[in-house]
Amino acid sequence: MHRRRRTALAVSAATLVAAPLLAACGGDAHPGAAAVVGGDRIEITTVQEQAQDVRSAQRSSAQSAQLVKKSGQLNRAKLHSLIFQRVLDRAAEDAGVGVSRKEVQQVRSAAAAQSGGDKGLRTVMLEQRWVAPGQIEDDLRKEVQLPKLAQALGVDLQTPAGQQAVGEALTKASKALHIDVNPRYGSWDDQKVQLSTYKAPWIEQVTTFQAQEPEAGA
Repeated sequence: MHRRRRTALAVSAATLVAAPLLAACGGDAHPGAAAVVGGDRIEITTVQEQAQDVRSAQRSSAQSAQLVKKSGQLNRAKLHSLIFQRVLDRAAEDAGVGVSRKEVQQVRSAAAAQSGGDKGLRTVMLEQRWVAPGQIEDDLRKEVQLPKLAQALGVDLQTPAGQQAVGEALTKASKALHIDVNPRYGSWDDQKVQLSTYKAPWIEQVTTFQAQEPEAGA
């Protein structure tokens, strides 16, 4: 009887010791990583820092309370963006597409012109895309890459068939990267190219702004 009680107590003690270890792991094969994409880690701290930059910008806005309330999924939004950019980079690379800093700056200039100046652009990006001022050019990179990817694939991104072709290229790139997401953020859907817990289809990110074509003889 006493031996049975001692055994039970020993098992209980072992369980209590192991419990914190199991909780710390949480089934996560990559502690500290929000996701692993193509073997490269996206750190949780990176996601949090990007979200904090947005929060700081929101608090400086006259619409502060409203902006913060609308962006409750900010951390997931930032992780989605970080993963999606890597998927798009891979799809572009597979298609032989490159993007220069000058092209991104041209799109920024066009976006500012359509938004009433750079201040207006910062407002639009913060309110509509949850993008902090220092994140604008990284975000606008997609505006260059997606149309160029479509062009390389020989399709028109403004048509359903073209969108399907680009979507298939993104899905192929996504699968090749073997994306592993920390369960706290959800999981990655290769077919939809988005986080399961954050609804931001890639097609919604297509060419909001258009760079102006240079005039003949300019």
